[in-house]
Amino acid sequence: MTDTPTTPAPPAGDARAGDARAALVRVREEVGKAVVGQDAAVAGMLVALLCRGHILLEGVPGVAKTLLVRSLAASLDVGTKRVQFTPDLMPGDLTGSLVYDARESDFSFRPGPVFTNLLLADEINRTPPKTQSALLEAMEERQVSVDGTAHDLPSPFLVAATQNPVEYEGTYPLPEAQLDRFLLKVVLPVPERADEVSVLRRHASGFDPRDLAAAGIRPVASAADVEAGAAAVRSVEVSDEVIGYVVDIARATRHSPSLALGVSPRGATALLATSRAWAWLSGRDYVTPDDVKALAVATLAHRLMLRPEAELEGTSVTSVLHSVLASVPVPR
Repeated sequence: MTDTPTTPAPPAGDARAGDARAALVRVREEVGKAVVGQDAAVAGMLVALLCRGHILLEGVPGVAKTLLVRSLAASLDVGTKRVQFTPDLMPGDLTGSLVYDARESDFSFRPGPVFTNLLLADEINRTPPKTQSALLEAMEERQVSVDGTAHDLPSPFLVAATQNPVEYEGTYPLPEAQLDRFLLKVVLPVPERADEVSVLRRHASGFDPRDLAAAGIRPVASAADVEAGAAAVRSVEVSDEVIGYVVDIARATRHSPSLALGVSPRGATALLATSRAWAWLSGRDYVTPDDVKALAVATLAHRLMLRPEAELEGTSVTSVLHSVLASVPVPR
């Protein structure tokens, strides 16, 4: 995924949508006060918000995964909660549970931390599958069912989960069904030298990542801005040629000799949605093939599975996807 344009183009849609887009561009600027060199991840979180989806952030320790989500939360005027996923975390600790009320002589539902607008699921792969699966209904249906009663989650609702790819002891890899629930997966790289120098300069000047208010981060976008942006994204035009391009990419992954599992129709739908959001953030009311290419890896890579022989040869899912993109004719 390439970075969101630094200089905003004229807003697409009506004035309200334009105001919403301007507010979300300012969110990126606010996050930049605390996090350096992770613009693609910031853009990915904005795309997930606009598409009513969820994002998985993967990176080695110390690349600001948690700080990134905390900074996004600080720049949005929405409800936020953080859950540290651990091996002893139970589903009820996340979704809520029935509690006996002695005064009423009855059980009442006590909502868990999932009842918020932005949920930081920190180190999600450190909790057992039973608790991981408790998120499935919330992520897909935007509701939590307890004792046969469905409880709606607030809107907007975004799960921003983090995971560490190098520590395998004490971790529970996410199953394919749950990975597929994440609209995007963004891998946070170790920053370039110039960015790392900038990080150290900030710390030398007194920056405290635990005190985002002191860093000057303030709420610049509301839940209404997110909802207005999401509505505008749904009106972004997609030509038949671009739809065909998305389908051809998905079908090409299913025929790749290196892949045991290609992109499903849900994955193709996700790529269409993220491409529309990217086009809107770029100030256009139509999708281009370049929008599709920009979001293809972040949207599709985690939905693919390599064949064992390809893994033994050192092939990566990302390299296979780049080969697919290079082989599929681009509409003009």
